[in-house]
Amino acid sequence: MGLYWVFKAVGLLSMAAMLFTMLRKISLSFWIWPNKAYKKLQMNGINGPPPTFPMGNINDMVTISKKTKPSPVSTDLTSHDNYSTVFPSFALWQKSYGKVFVYWLGTEPFLYVSDAEFLRQMNAAVPGKNWGKSRLFKNDRDAMFGDGIVMAEGEDWVRHRNVLTPAFFPPNLKALASFMVTSTNNMIDRWVSIINSGQQEIDIEKEIILTTGEIIAKVSFGMTYENGRKVLEGLRALQQTLFTSNRYVGVPFSKYLCLKQNWEAKRLGEEIDALLLSVINDITKSKKVGDHASVADDEKTILNMALADDESLKLLTTKEMVDECKTLFFGGYETTALALTWTLFLLALHPEWQNQLREEIKQVVGDQVVDANIVAKLEKMEWVMNEALRLYPPAPSLQRQARDDIEVNGVIIPKETNILIDVMAIMHDRGFWGDTVHQFRPERFESDILYGGCENKMGYVPFGFGGRMCIGRNLAIMEYKILLTLLLSRLSFSLSPYYTHSPAYILSLRPAKGMPLIVQPLY
Repeated sequence: MGLYWVFKAVGLLSMAAMLFTMLRKISLSFWIWPNKAYKKLQMNGINGPPPTFPMGNINDMVTISKKTKPSPVSTDLTSHDNYSTVFPSFALWQKSYGKVFVYWLGTEPFLYVSDAEFLRQMNAAVPGKNWGKSRLFKNDRDAMFGDGIVMAEGEDWVRHRNVLTPAFFPPNLKALASFMVTSTNNMIDRWVSIINSGQQEIDIEKEIILTTGEIIAKVSFGMTYENGRKVLEGLRALQQTLFTSNRYVGVPFSKYLCLKQNWEAKRLGEEIDALLLSVINDITKSKKVGDHASVADDEKTILNMALADDESLKLLTTKEMVDECKTLFFGGYETTALALTWTLFLLALHPEWQNQLREEIKQVVGDQVVDANIVAKLEKMEWVMNEALRLYPPAPSLQRQARDDIEVNGVIIPKETNILIDVMAIMHDRGFWGDTVHQFRPERFESDILYGGCENKMGYVPFGFGGRMCIGRNLAIMEYKILLTLLLSRLSFSLSPYYTHSPAYILSLRPAKGMPLIVQPLY
């Protein structure tokens, strides 16, 4: 009988020790270590809104967002002061804590940065491969990006970039222009048929996303229309699942609080992976059987150019290839589609710029075939593109993580600190852009095509900065110019009376209520 109680006591003590160890690890991971990093930042004078355990500042952000009501736009809109609508919490906290502060997603602290000079010094101290990515976002967005180049770190990032970079060289991209022209003309023909049937209002965002999705599926992977549409629909459904509801990201064990959304995200991710894996297998099989013949221009894709030799095939695992395909597909259709959507919105409000661009197209392109070489000469179109990206950046924020301690002007950013760079706030900073900061003024880029006259080079970063600048920017710019050239050559655009201005951050900056415009054929 005595042994029974001895063994029972030992068992209870063991369970208590295990429970204590588990609770200790949880408290260390979810509060003590993050607070230690936070205290280091506070010692350097960096503060922020006080967090509460275990929500951090999530409840504050929800409350502030509910109190922020976007006002509808009218046809005489001259100001694009939308920042406080898109990021109401950051706009409010800036007033109290400045352009560099700390906020919390659950038990994860983030260093918020909207100070271009602070960003410049931080970037100068860190090579591209030494930037990390927040584990919180890597885990949360695994179904969408996996271990692709957007989330890769260190030598893995270098390896991925070395494989992908040659495919994005301008000479390789030029071969892809003809399909962009064909898809765009098909879209325009469809619109003209709709208009001739008596419907002049078209949801530009929805239509352009379908077309850029079709283009990226073909030029990147050589996918059939049907499979490309499946991947596009899957990625859009995944985006809606992950970013249109509060899933308490950063709160301990939040994945168990939102099982339905997380299971749906996992299911969609697996379906997309299977479709892309079949494309990759076709390419790798052709390489294994010795099919190394040069690929005709009309059969080239970004994927087969990236995997043009056996060495490239060895550098990435099959899973990494799938993840790169997802990253490329999402970035390839989303960024260009939204840049064009916001551009057409701005041109609808400013018909004088529509006319200026048409005149430039007439002079530069004339009756020539629209291709990469010819659209590269459209200077005013580049001014318009740059200004649209400044006012409505498709990627309004960027995330980084310090892999080592970083010193910025005497401030020590501790290793493993999560960092959010507020691109939209920087490009809407009156200190850099003056009193016309919220006005559509493409001419600001006339004498400085790269930075629009902004004195600090980190004041204009629509494609990111430093070594981790967007690898696909040349493809995006070429596609943007080809589509806009064809659209403005055949159509005119004005704002629909039913349009409601609703820029919203759903991983990208998009019109939450669509982009209905009145479209009319020019001939």
